[in-house]
Amino acid sequence: MRHDDIWRAIDTLAAERGLSPSALARQAGLDPTSFNPSKRRSYDGKLRWPSTESIAKILLVTGARLEDFAALVNGARAIPETRLKGRSRLPLIDMAQADVEGFFDDGGYPAGAGWDDVELPNVADVNAYALSINLDSMKPVYRPGDTIIVSPAAPVRQGDRVVARSRDGAVMAKLLLRRTAGRIELGSLNPEFPNLRFQSREILWMHRIIWASQ
Repeated sequence: MRHDDIWRAIDTLAAERGLSPSALARQAGLDPTSFNPSKRRSYDGKLRWPSTESIAKILLVTGARLEDFAALVNGARAIPETRLKGRSRLPLIDMAQADVEGFFDDGGYPAGAGWDDVELPNVADVNAYALSINLDSMKPVYRPGDTIIVSPAAPVRQGDRVVARSRDGAVMAKLLLRRTAGRIELGSLNPEFPNLRFQSREILWMHRIIWASQ
């Protein structure tokens, strides 16, 4: 367990709740500066570690489990959305159909009557949907026969796998490499395909992939 991993996990936990590290500390009843980058090392460079008490308090106010936090420490980019028990039925279409007009509304939510449904792990987002992979263009990450769950409510950050729709109607599963106020760069999951660069206005919506059937 490394010093940087612990602090990265705290930063990620805050981001999952739409908070800055300072806001998370404040909600947990801690000094607002407790998690500031300047507090993570002493003036002489000695590493400073968060206390078990402070970690316990942020888990309490966020509702996260110790297992969730451990997953973040071990390298997970987000708290698993599948932590809820049980299974539910989600709207499903083939990835190849996703470009067809009428399957999504302007916000990227499932629309129309052309969706099937499939039983998959329960997720917290009531607007989550599933896509069945039937193309080779996402190999080796996703292969034909895989199913992914996409959550419009999940926060999207650099390094996440996402489903995005461009203004010309193309729906694609990509890796978010970079996003600024004016530009978005998406990486191809298949190394045989090039990365794509867009003006921000060219991407209508972008949702995070939170689960895959692999």
